[in-house]
Amino acid sequence: MRIDYKQAAEFIKNCDNVLILAHSSPDGDTVGSSFALCRALRNLGKRVNVSCADEIPEKYDYITDWCAPQIFDVETVIACDVAGVHLLGENNAVRYGERVDLCIDHHISNTDYARRLLLGEHSASACEVIYTLLVTADIPVDRMTAQCIYTGMATDTGCFRFENVTSETHRIASVLYTYDIPFGAINRHLFDIKSKARLKTEQIVMSQPEFCCGGKCAIIAITADIIEKEGLDDGELEGIPALPMQIEGVEIGITIKEKERGVYKVSVRTASVDASAICANFGGGGHIRAAGCKFSGTYLEDVKQKMAAAAAEALEYDGQ
Repeated sequence: MRIDYKQAAEFIKNCDNVLILAHSSPDGDTVGSSFALCRALRNLGKRVNVSCADEIPEKYDYITDWCAPQIFDVETVIACDVAGVHLLGENNAVRYGERVDLCIDHHISNTDYARRLLLGEHSASACEVIYTLLVTADIPVDRMTAQCIYTGMATDTGCFRFENVTSETHRIASVLYTYDIPFGAINRHLFDIKSKARLKTEQIVMSQPEFCCGGKCAIIAITADIIEKEGLDDGELEGIPALPMQIEGVEIGITIKEKERGVYKVSVRTASVDASAICANFGGGGHIRAAGCKFSGTYLEDVKQKMAAAAAEALEYDGQ
């Protein structure tokens, strides 16, 4: 059932013993929104924990280190930035997938799996939705909460460069600056500093992109062999899907990551066509300009061929 901000505000003010679920392969928005909500509710005296099926990357320690686990029996389950049950990860999906009381999200592909859904489909990030929800609920925002929200907004907008940015995005960011958050240091930490393994991986995949659709689509692949050889952790792969779109003339950038042998996570970025529609062909989804899907039990070349065919269809490319 879809609810509005006022209804969601009443719900979070009256709940307790809350477990907040982030999505698997956590990024800045799911981490930022989950810990921002956790912080705000704990400041009200509520008992709240955050759970993620995968380990949260160390680069987000600056917004998670304060959050020591609390002991309680879970009464309320809230998912942040999770468009579908499958994105919770196997363990959390099995344990909590059918008992999510509220989902706070901004993905147009949300499957309405939760009992209540607050969907800010015009928001650039789930953290924008969280901020507006806290304001609606008249729940105070402190400096750490502001840092959490800023982190999600910055990561989901490419540091405010992507097409999803709106005047409301900038308005909220301007309010967050009043909390004296170290936004310059955060931006450098998130976008400028890269490990040697990450830089080497970028060199490898960008030295041999594959093109199709007359050069309008570029495909890069990060295999399990590359990940193992370079010693990459999952957090170091965040942001790589934006790389193919830096190539002149490319309208669809496809990044294939082999998270484990025979399991491929595909990220699609676009300049002119619907990325979510492309990924929907394979059970995925997301946003108009950024989406993803997953393949299991197949081969890399098969994934490339399927994605290239979907890109050709989206671009209405007939080979001429």
